[in-house]
Amino acid sequence: MAYTKSDPRGNQTISDVLILVGFSYLHKLQILLFVVLLVIYLVTLMGNLLVIFLIKLNSSLHTPMYFFLVNLSYLEICFTSGVVPKLLVHLLVEEKTISIAGCAAQMYVNTIMGLSECCLLTAMAYDRYVAICHPLHYTTIMSGRVCALLAVVSWFIGISVEVPKTIWTFSLPFCGSNRIHHFFCDVPPVLKLLCIDTWKIRMFSVSVSVLFILCPFLLIILSYICIIFSILKLQSVEARRKAFSTCSAHLVVVTLFYGPALINFLIPKSSSTSETDQVISLLNIIVPPALNPILYTLRNKEVKEAFRKTIEKSHFANNWRSLRTKRNEMGAS
Repeated sequence: MAYTKSDPRGNQTISDVLILVGFSYLHKLQILLFVVLLVIYLVTLMGNLLVIFLIKLNSSLHTPMYFFLVNLSYLEICFTSGVVPKLLVHLLVEEKTISIAGCAAQMYVNTIMGLSECCLLTAMAYDRYVAICHPLHYTTIMSGRVCALLAVVSWFIGISVEVPKTIWTFSLPFCGSNRIHHFFCDVPPVLKLLCIDTWKIRMFSVSVSVLFILCPFLLIILSYICIIFSILKLQSVEARRKAFSTCSAHLVVVTLFYGPALINFLIPKSSSTSETDQVISLLNIIVPPALNPILYTLRNKEVKEAFRKTIEKSHFANNWRSLRTKRNEMGAS
């Protein structure tokens, strides 16, 4: 669709671009922010790709928990890649423009991945609940089919809910200023550009938030209440420590994911500024994807052991190829 803008004489002009104001107010500090974000983005990509490859290459990690972790890593890569590359470009150029189609695509990716992650974190909480509260039935309950179904449902909810909402948003007429006071096409700042009353789409967004964000969050809390009671019933201190360590990484990930959203919700709208909203959104986009691989590897003996074996196999393979090459050369001579 085209963006309709009225000039002072009442004429209509058509433009296909929007302006993302973003962090323009930082002026020369944008270069420093560019360097910081580039480093974090590269760490995010390498960390999540490393987790995916380690789990795929090591059969010892082919369990429900790591199956969900692979899905989470895919989500995090898509989530951060939908926003950060464009932001990095905008930090280096004067004209921070984005096409209508590009803005819609950015909103697609951000909302789909965000909602899917809410559901996936709930599935991971359920996995930890079954593992700790019903350990004898864990393999039966969390079968490969059930895990695949939970992952597919998580992705399906994100796509089936957010795609229609984004199509609905960008099918409505835009007018007035084409400046978005944000660093990416988030839903609230884009809705401010619409010419019509947006109460219907806002009510739809609220309904989605309650059903697929708040409800999963409450289910996660309920799961951990049950987990805590089960851990407290254990007689051995070592058993308690081991049980809690199996879900501590997921608990931190949930806190990092929902934390910025809760802070944003608790800040009164009257005292909230576009700069504050941008900082909170930026933290939500770059911090969890960068820290998740670290949280699931540094304190996880199974992943560290799999990494060691992978390195050893690679080193052994290189030595074996080198030795075989030398033997061939000696045989030829």
